[in-house]
Amino acid sequence: MADDLIAVRAPVVTFYVLKDDAGLYLIDTGFLTAPRLLRRELRRRGWEHLPIRGILLTHGHLDHVLNAVPFAEKFGAWIAGPRADADHYLGRWPYRGISRVTGVLEGVGRALFRYRPFTPDRLLDPDAELDVWGGLQAVHLPGHTAGHTGYYSPTRKLLFSGDLFNDQPGWPFRPPPIFNSFPKQIPGSIAKALSLDLAGVLPAHCDDQPPAVHLARLRRLHERLTSRRR
Repeated sequence: MADDLIAVRAPVVTFYVLKDDAGLYLIDTGFLTAPRLLRRELRRRGWEHLPIRGILLTHGHLDHVLNAVPFAEKFGAWIAGPRADADHYLGRWPYRGISRVTGVLEGVGRALFRYRPFTPDRLLDPDAELDVWGGLQAVHLPGHTAGHTGYYSPTRKLLFSGDLFNDQPGWPFRPPPIFNSFPKQIPGSIAKALSLDLAGVLPAHCDDQPPAVHLARLRRLHERLTSRRR
């Protein structure tokens, strides 16, 4: 990882900490044990006394937003997330088809882990720009959820891709069907991501490899999906 970036590898999901002159920003908030792991990683990097200014959410699934309200309150941080996932943050997304399984799992998880519904301070529309980490662009990559969004850094040519694809343990694949509300949109979103000027990708579900390796694997997945449609 770069000097201004931390990958916090929590169980189930990885989330990220970005550092710029104003302070720190989180991309997603992790799942179980995330608060402890975040403290540990900040201490390791010597960032424990820096202010956490904001939280950027890629989408509204529980493993990404469980700690959003506790972190926002603890650090005095704002929350931003895709507008089309507003019902997810409130715990009332109308899951349909096979994705109803996810709705049941999230319902149990919200009760068990005392999830606190919320509305982000800023609801992001596609192509929104954020004055964070030298400038980030919200890239709408729907399919996993209606609002699923990646965050692209043009200066670093890096894309935080959320759950666009899974890359763990090294075989790239689309998220399992039960987790995708609009699965037919995923191949188009992968193609859209790869149309960006990229040097690397940072997924939320991945093994411990450099961003350039994840990008190569995403390209391989895209080629595999494209060949199936021929």
